[in-house]
Amino acid sequence: MKAVIWNGTAAELVTDKRPPRLRPDYVLISTVAVALNPTDTKAISQGRAAKDGLCGSDFSGVVLEVGAQVTKPFKKGDRVFGFAHGANSNEAEDGAWAEVIAAKGDCLMKMPDSGSNGNGRVDGDWGFEGAATAGASVFTSGQGLFLHMKLRLPDPMGLTVAAADTEPAKEYILVYGGSSSAGTLAIQYLTLAGYTVVATCSPRNFELCKSRGAEAVFDYRDPDCGKKIHSYTHGQLKLIWDTIGSDDGVRICVDAMSTEPGTDKRYGTILFNDFPRSDVKHSFSVLHRFAGEAFDKFGQHYPASQDEFEFAKMFSSLTETLVAQAKLQSHPVRLVPAGLKGMLDEGVSLAQNGGVSGVKIVARVADTP
Repeated sequence: MKAVIWNGTAAELVTDKRPPRLRPDYVLISTVAVALNPTDTKAISQGRAAKDGLCGSDFSGVVLEVGAQVTKPFKKGDRVFGFAHGANSNEAEDGAWAEVIAAKGDCLMKMPDSGSNGNGRVDGDWGFEGAATAGASVFTSGQGLFLHMKLRLPDPMGLTVAAADTEPAKEYILVYGGSSSAGTLAIQYLTLAGYTVVATCSPRNFELCKSRGAEAVFDYRDPDCGKKIHSYTHGQLKLIWDTIGSDDGVRICVDAMSTEPGTDKRYGTILFNDFPRSDVKHSFSVLHRFAGEAFDKFGQHYPASQDEFEFAKMFSSLTETLVAQAKLQSHPVRLVPAGLKGMLDEGVSLAQNGGVSGVKIVARVADTP
């Protein structure tokens, strides 16, 4: 099969890769679309992968076969999307950039049944291309906001008490990096959970963040960004989720955060950066722990975590429900030509050179020459 692998010195498109085996708790999937994440470009640039192991993480496709230990009711022909641990130095068969992949079964999500055009594709926001943008962002947002920051979950029944109309009663949260794919999903989850979201991004992506539910958006390049957020929230911002983790971003978050003593203030991030305030609870998450399997990354060993896996099972099911109810929008897509070849030749280069903003790079696997 056609696949993008790490050959020991570089990422390479090959045509003779053997399809992965079916592990008991995994599902085999014929991929339709794949997407590009920062973790993919970093893995390629840093050579973090098993020799001849698959690259790439986000995907959508069609179920081929279901392992005997998968508890969710998937069957052959189901349209699904999710996340695979691409460039996994401990398991060469993990990854998404291939014609056939293996993915953790109980963390998969079904695409909506409505909108089929009879050609194996689904029209609209959660078609194969849109669904391919979501996997990493679903688990990144879920882990960071609801598992580790311990915020309340969205209610699929719509019973969450909405924030009050009066400004002082609003429960503000800042999503720093709101126009990233994780950011736009986080804004939606948090809005559905009754929080009042403010966000940062480039001015060209203000409308994207607002369309996903952000009440106000601020330019992260503005030297007074943090102070303006602090003023807008009347000094009551006590929750921040940082999808970037840069030094400049942390400074903005410090300036934006409430200074009110004796209150529950929380800062969560997806990286390992510190938060230089002792009065703020600091948490971080590691996306790849979602599957509940041990692995080595970033120079350290991560043991298997049943808690992370049980959360991922629950949160993927919750997301599947919200998608089916049309309560979530997928991230905007920038489609590159030539499938997996285009992902390598154009997509990775765009990402490494800062050419991606407010969109996620997606390729159709069938377009691979």
